[in-house]
Amino acid sequence: MDEARLAAWLGPGTRIRSLALLSGGAIQQNWALAVTHRGRDEDWVLRTDNPGTLAVSLTRPQEYALLRAAWEAGCAVAEPLRLCEDPAVVGAPFFLMRRLPGTAAGHVLAKQARSAGGDPALVRALGAALARIHRIRPPRDGLGFLRAPPADPARAFVAWMRQRLDAVGIPRPVLEWGLEAMARLAPPPGPVVLCHNDFRTGNLMVADGQLSGVLDWEFCQWGDPHEDLGWFCAPCWRFGNRALEAGGLGPRGAFLAGYAAEAGWAPDPGRVAYWELGATIRWAVIAADQAQRVLSGAESSLELALTAHIIPELELDILEHCEALERQAAHA
Repeated sequence: MDEARLAAWLGPGTRIRSLALLSGGAIQQNWALAVTHRGRDEDWVLRTDNPGTLAVSLTRPQEYALLRAAWEAGCAVAEPLRLCEDPAVVGAPFFLMRRLPGTAAGHVLAKQARSAGGDPALVRALGAALARIHRIRPPRDGLGFLRAPPADPARAFVAWMRQRLDAVGIPRPVLEWGLEAMARLAPPPGPVVLCHNDFRTGNLMVADGQLSGVLDWEFCQWGDPHEDLGWFCAPCWRFGNRALEAGGLGPRGAFLAGYAAEAGWAPDPGRVAYWELGATIRWAVIAADQAQRVLSGAESSLELALTAHIIPELELDILEHCEALERQAAHA
């Protein structure tokens, strides 16, 4: 990071006091930026690209536009401050946002929840926060870069995952079996909303037991609201707290109740279970893609290489999900 170039771009009204790379972020970089801005000490975050990104990830200007839309809609999100599309400043486009208090470390939050036997109040608030995001619906000015709203989100998801899996180039029979089950058991289309697409423990900043903001908006797309609900509840995002079905933080019922109270309608538990299978498959496809980036020689990253080791556990979850959904369909 060229601090001198960044300081020149910020202008004479802002002085950089410190600049440090934050931990985490296999796809994007987040830098803690302490500044004196117009005579006041402030804490910001600079978000930019890592050298390698996922093809499905939005660009930083697009993510900035989403943050602005979410901020204006009253969602729990860091206030977006400035966007720079000139790669000459720090090497890639970036944007600045206010730094939120608290921690987003999934293992830390999961450990706290486990020691308390779960945190129903927190997951209820998380459900309400997700419902507020879902109030953003198409068409929406300034978000024209998003893919067109799918006519059938479930079948569009299956087609997209098959395409991504084929691109990896390594046969994954269990993932293909799971996608076949999703195609066969796809629910009918419903209302389409803005899906965060990575609403999970690890992307939620929590301070003193309260949500301070939702992070990482780079995968947003229009879709079925149950897709976000299933992603949050999927076992792969419970950080070892399998019994705490809402993100490893609390009970599923409290999470869905918080969502329903804010949204004005109750999510369908069957659809949530369907999208839990989708979440598990999607994470497995991402893991396979990240591993292939290393195996192909395109990147050298221990973090990406180690991601492949989670695939067998995900495959076991996929088989269990398929069996449960088949039983559910048989008794419907």
